[in-house]
Amino acid sequence: MDSSSSSSTTTPLLSHRRFLSFPSAFSALRLKTTLSSELSGAVGDLGTYIPIVLALSLVSHLDLGTTLVFTALYNAVTGLLFGIPMPVQPMKSIAAVAISSAPHLTIPQIMAAGISTASVLILLGVTGLMSALYRLLPLPVVRGVQLSQGLSFAFSAIKYIRFDQDFSTSSSLGPRPWLGLDGLLLAVSALLFLALATGAGEETNQSPSPNCRNTSTRIPSALLVFLLGLLLCFIRNPSIIQHLSLGPSPLKLVHMTWDDFKVGFFRAAIPQIPLSVLNSVIAVCKLSSDLFPDREELSVTSVSISVGLMNLVGCWFGAMPVCHGAGGLAGQYRFGGRSGASVMFLAIAKLALGLIFGNSFVRILGQFPIGILGVLLLFSGIELAMASRDMGSKEESFVMLVCAAVSLTGSSAALGFGCGILVFILLRLREVDYCALIGIRVVKEGPEIDGREGV
Repeated sequence: MDSSSSSSTTTPLLSHRRFLSFPSAFSALRLKTTLSSELSGAVGDLGTYIPIVLALSLVSHLDLGTTLVFTALYNAVTGLLFGIPMPVQPMKSIAAVAISSAPHLTIPQIMAAGISTASVLILLGVTGLMSALYRLLPLPVVRGVQLSQGLSFAFSAIKYIRFDQDFSTSSSLGPRPWLGLDGLLLAVSALLFLALATGAGEETNQSPSPNCRNTSTRIPSALLVFLLGLLLCFIRNPSIIQHLSLGPSPLKLVHMTWDDFKVGFFRAAIPQIPLSVLNSVIAVCKLSSDLFPDREELSVTSVSISVGLMNLVGCWFGAMPVCHGAGGLAGQYRFGGRSGASVMFLAIAKLALGLIFGNSFVRILGQFPIGILGVLLLFSGIELAMASRDMGSKEESFVMLVCAAVSLTGSSAALGFGCGILVFILLRLREVDYCALIGIRVVKEGPEIDGREGV
């Protein structure tokens, strides 16, 4: 069999070999487009990353400095390993339970939930069960998960743009004022600028000609918008400079008891595991093959083990539980990321901030204009949702839309996934010829055949 065949036909042994064989640094980090596009793509998933890490820092007292350092290392390693702008994002279900449920999860319980989820993903990866699941899942169901996640991001983005947010309570406040350093006018201006600079997300893989009019190949649009937001942090509250302390956060082990693992597993890991399997592994692999058709398809085994190892290392030191996410990949691709260099730039920035400012950097993020984060998240969500545009029949679209609708209204990707699978099976059952299956011969009336009347 050709070694370049897709992971859907790859044995677990080959998957492990592909996971352990790193591409050369030159191949993984070689720019696939312009430097400005790769830099712009580096901030493409921050619309998801910043709100969640900020909320965990404010509510659960997560150490931001430790999280920045570890996620920087994750970005660097996965950029080298996969050679694409593979995102490193928070585990959203764990974060949602930690900050919204009562009582709030403690740091040991959050870390125990991350380790539990990671252990399940590694088990699914090394046993080949993840590969089997990837082969068996119908494409319309995967597209339904992607569509629901993309629309969910877009809906959250609109809330960020229209309303003031209190991340410590995960709630929207009053309507955002038109004027001000975090006003609606600023967010709308950023949205119009990104739409003008990047259009509908046209390809920027090709080297631009001198007469090329596609500004997204020359202007790091998302990076400029993010840097504007960072500048506004200090303008909105100049006193934050006085509260910044230099130096990294002290590295220490998190003490977790058996009770922490029980609470973390049952309250946070159980809702996170289906989302990680569907969106962090399967949807990521499928989306990567859509966005990078000229590359070898990612192995679900390697992605699953990657998510597991990140958390089995970082969670013991208090780093936020993370995963790869289809939304983050879509966002980084949307703004120009095409290679591992994109996330390597992000890794360098995170590492510098984590080592220089440590946990005090949370004071800066607390002043970041939420409207600008909403704009970045909106483009990421739309890009992920657009992956579902390849449905070729009404039947496939029906399954996809049922899966997406149930996921959105039920707030559960696992519930939507289950309904999508059920509808897919029912539609297949309608096509079964039950008469032939049980051996009933249908009487036909017509002309004689071979001198006999048709029976």
